[in-house]
Amino acid sequence: MIARNIRVVGKVQGVWFRDWTIEVARALEISGWVRNRRDGSVEVRAVGDATAVQRLIERLHEGSPPSRVESVVVQEIAVDEIEGFTRRPTV
Repeated sequence: MIARNIRVVGKVQGVWFRDWTIEVARALEISGWVRNRRDGSVEVRAVGDATAVQRLIERLHEGSPPSRVESVVVQEIAVDEIEGFTRRPTV
């Protein structure tokens, strides 16, 4: 079990990116959350099996069909207990 905080930069707001991320994460059985940031980026917290989290990171590089991902920054963090995968308010 691993946890990662991921920041996605590019055209990632207003392009179904958060809902797409929720669908992908739930399909991979990853717990965590996704939220918009006021700077225009999207932040993702992912907790799960190392292979599944890595697959999510790969998919985040691709992005939702209308998005345009410029960069993905991944930070290793301590594993915390999170149930399910949800959307959080913008910060």
